[in-house]
Amino acid sequence: MRLVCISDTHSRHRHMLVGSETRLRSGPLPEVVPPGDVLIHAGDCTSSGKLSQLEDLAQWLSSHKHKHKLLIAGNHDYCFEKEPAKSREVCERYGIIYLEDEEITMDGVLFFGSPWTPTFRDMAFNADEEKMFELRARIPDSVEVLITHGPPLGIFDYVPQDRMHVGCYPLSLRVESLSKLKAHIFGHIHEGYGMARRESDGVAFVNSSTCTERYEPTNPPIIIDL
Repeated sequence: MRLVCISDTHSRHRHMLVGSETRLRSGPLPEVVPPGDVLIHAGDCTSSGKLSQLEDLAQWLSSHKHKHKLLIAGNHDYCFEKEPAKSREVCERYGIIYLEDEEITMDGVLFFGSPWTPTFRDMAFNADEEKMFELRARIPDSVEVLITHGPPLGIFDYVPQDRMHVGCYPLSLRVESLSKLKAHIFGHIHEGYGMARRESDGVAFVNSSTCTERYEPTNPPIIIDL
């Protein structure tokens, strides 16, 4: 199974990988999302959480030929908190699978998605550490592909400007206990874009933030072959 991972497009999905000079050219944009079996968006699909922004993202996702499209919310995606029924309806209308502390098995692989990140500026799906421990306990022991908006503590979570790691401590503990885990996909920290495999068991950790720290959507999608 091939997973194609993106995140943090912030309503700039139609400009992915297109630099300022290329944007000025006429003609259609090149195809920028590689083919695969599952197209995964790990949150912050909108810039300010409006339903109209979600609708445009869902339409764009549905235009791709991947068999499955998975989406979770991020801290900018207020529509999923304020208008959850309407937001889910948008996803369903375009054939997008939305996961909010939910699991789904596809082609024999168990996926689980969760939008929560540590409290920061009173944004969407924020939680303090006590609540975060409760939320992380909902992750099933048998999960194989975990999708969270934010990273675990210490993995692709370093913010150079603040000189600190800002990942989720309860999430890092839960991830360590998941014996069947094959891949953990997240975003949120734009500066942490990248992929690495844990030496002990080969688990892939992916920060798939599409936008850079300057909100330029130029980081390529990351591919994982399970």
